[in-house]
Amino acid sequence: MTKNTKLNVKVVTALTLVHFTGDFYSSFTSPLLPVYVDKLALSMTQVGLLTGMIRLLAFVVQPCVGYLADRYQTRSFILWGVFLSVVCIPFSGIAPNFYVLLAVLAAGSAGSSMFHPSVTGMLPLYAGNRKGLCMSIFNTGGTFSFAVGPVFISWYVGRFGLENMPWTMVMGLLGIIYFLKVIPMPVSEGMQNYGFIGSLKESLGAVWKPIALIWVVMVLRAIAGQSFITFMPVHLAQTGYDLISVGFIVSLFILAGTFSGLISGSLSDSMGFKRIFFMAHLLMTPALLLYLFAPGDFVYAGAFVGGFFALSTMPLGVLMAQNLAPKGRSMVSSLMMGLAYGLGGLASPIVGKLADIYSIKTVLFWVAFIPLITLIPIAKFPRLGKEA
Repeated sequence: MTKNTKLNVKVVTALTLVHFTGDFYSSFTSPLLPVYVDKLALSMTQVGLLTGMIRLLAFVVQPCVGYLADRYQTRSFILWGVFLSVVCIPFSGIAPNFYVLLAVLAAGSAGSSMFHPSVTGMLPLYAGNRKGLCMSIFNTGGTFSFAVGPVFISWYVGRFGLENMPWTMVMGLLGIIYFLKVIPMPVSEGMQNYGFIGSLKESLGAVWKPIALIWVVMVLRAIAGQSFITFMPVHLAQTGYDLISVGFIVSLFILAGTFSGLISGSLSDSMGFKRIFFMAHLLMTPALLLYLFAPGDFVYAGAFVGGFFALSTMPLGVLMAQNLAPKGRSMVSSLMMGLAYGLGGLASPIVGKLADIYSIKTVLFWVAFIPLITLIPIAKFPRLGKEA
């Protein structure tokens, strides 16, 4: 691996734009579910299959691609991944039946899972001595796209109709042309001769225990964060907030996480990871409870505070794992992002079932205490960089 001490702004910007572009198109699905239901007369079982398939692909595809990306020197995972998201997801607007809709959304979701490990693995090589800041900026590309993407596609479909959705791919295709010119060939880690188990041993080796601790924290954080993102809008609607207000509250939650990700990434370059993890997860529980119980218009402030702490450590888990296992950058990135996100999403049906039994508010109250559990593994995190 070639180590660069100088920040390459051009490449870091391009990798961040890849993240933004792919996640921008991936964010189209959720706000359009009611439209798909009306057009194709979908049952709730079919809706559950669509959303479950998206989370399952993130769970399965990312670790596989992460393994391959560390073995082979190619841009194919990045370019083809973005291409599938940009092309297939817009075609969902003209899907004639459920099976075609399922196929195009599956292909688009698989594409999204393909590019994540590769671009995340490449980023530290071009970040110089500002890896924390660059990783937080890169992460912001994804979280910001999930904040603005639903707003854009809701406006677009309302203005031009679902049947004109394929035209939205033009923006993404122009971006892919730019990526072809700017993004360099990934650096191979020379593990072509290792099998899957051999690659894990070579890349993780003696650091598998701290990697496992970080992964557990990322999974638990994902369960708490995704539970509030998924079920809090339903709770707000049930308590009398209109759809526009609910959409704005959810956007505040995500945008706050975008902002806090930038701050935590920048601070990690000077303070280290462990302290930020501990402070953020300690304050996450009261922040989420404030969001849950804030009365009236105070819920907007609660959403910002809740999102600020719930999403602040997303880039740090990836970067910390990459520092521990530099030979398996793409693999550990997929573990911290795709696998952790997938498991967090797969917990949603369980949370939903409990909410049917005990009410959403009661279940989210107890979910808010999950971050306190993570303080135990965080206390065992190794000290890295200046923190050491």
